[in-house]
Amino acid sequence: MKADGQWIIMMGFLVSLGIFYLAVIISQSTLVGQTTAEGVLEFPKNDIQDLRHDILEVENLNLTQCQSGCSPTLMGNISSEIQQISLYRKSAIVSYSLSPCVNNRSQVSIYYDNGVTTYNESPITIHC
Repeated sequence: MKADGQWIIMMGFLVSLGIFYLAVIISQSTLVGQTTAEGVLEFPKNDIQDLRHDILEVENLNLTQCQSGCSPTLMGNISSEIQQISLYRKSAIVSYSLSPCVNNRSQVSIYYDNGVTTYNESPITIHC
């Protein structure tokens, strides 16, 4: 009995299964790497930094200019405009609150949510 042909076919079958197994592993690793990279790219770090900078700049300006007294509607309008601009440009829900000035210090709390990332910073102390 010559079993050379059967041995060759069996080894070819094992090699093809090994190649198929490696192809599945490689395709899964690229998929995992891609989703990890997408998660890093979707994090809106620059958007949050820009928003934080703008809010602190506006509130510092408002606190220094409004020492004699500003209307609460002006402060509400500025907050409303920041929220509307963030929703329109970045599709993000933004809200922030400013505590009253006590001992020349005030605190700002910022909330940011774009559906993927939620960011909550509280409190930020600013001088007034």
